[in-house]
Amino acid sequence: MDTGQIEQITRAVMKALAEKDGAVSRMKVPVGVSARHIHLTKEHVEVLFGPGYELTKKKDLMGGQFAAAEQCTIVGLKLRAIENVRILGPVRKASQVEISATDARTLGVNAPLRESGDIKGSAPISLVGPKGVLYLNEGCIVAARHIHMNPKEAQAAGLKDGDYVSVRMGNERGAVLDHVKIRVDASFSLEMHIDTDEANACQISQGDIAEIL
Repeated sequence: MDTGQIEQITRAVMKALAEKDGAVSRMKVPVGVSARHIHLTKEHVEVLFGPGYELTKKKDLMGGQFAAAEQCTIVGLKLRAIENVRILGPVRKASQVEISATDARTLGVNAPLRESGDIKGSAPISLVGPKGVLYLNEGCIVAARHIHMNPKEAQAAGLKDGDYVSVRMGNERGAVLDHVKIRVDASFSLEMHIDTDEANACQISQGDIAEIL
């Protein structure tokens, strides 16, 4: 391969990278602020609410999920509690409690930063419902920030499932958040999910717009 061919290939690669960077940097993403919530197995729903009980749908969410009318109290190891924590449906294969880092300090639990569903070795937590009490040996996490998008949106941005990006958000107290994971699925709509700690730090509200860098 001669020098001219190498230069031609180099220019083509640089152009492709520039086009990808440009597409990503122009992408605006609505922000969803994710409050503390609970996912339960069918068995654990019945422990907390009674035999044969089924969750009551209150509001549809993306990906086939829904906010249920039901709520529970969560209790940490030092018997500190947070009441009225929303349950999300449908039921899952494993129960999980997602909280903020501030909640973790309030409860006195060492909840690790994890993706939803990654609960192996995570913090223990207790749940109190109207019909029973449940103790989880593991399952309490601080959910890592991420962006949902469908395949068409990901292709337009030059991104794929599992990529990480940086995102600028907020105004007077705005910030750049690094290590934001891209999650792609046909059932998703474009939205960035952050927790209440991150939203408060950047003075962000539900529905505000962030920009992928």
